[in-house]
Amino acid sequence: METRVQKWGNSLALRIPKPLASQIGLELNSPVELSLRGKELVIELVRPSGLKLDDLLAEVTEHNLHGEIDTGPATGGEV
Repeated sequence: METRVQKWGNSLALRIPKPLASQIGLELNSPVELSLRGKELVIELVRPSGLKLDDLLAEVTEHNLHGEIDTGPATGGEV
């Protein structure tokens, strides 16, 4: 399927036709990873890792839990 690169502000934009986006689950605001493979631009959908906060917190133990860190006196909006 052929499309055209267009100008969007100071950047370039590429419209992704809905049938192609639907095939890989790409939706509005989906995170994507841009990379180069040789001279080809590759756009890959970033899939969620499946990690959940409760699962991550379950891994916290007394052995890997650190204490408070002193970053100095409050400044600016912290005061």
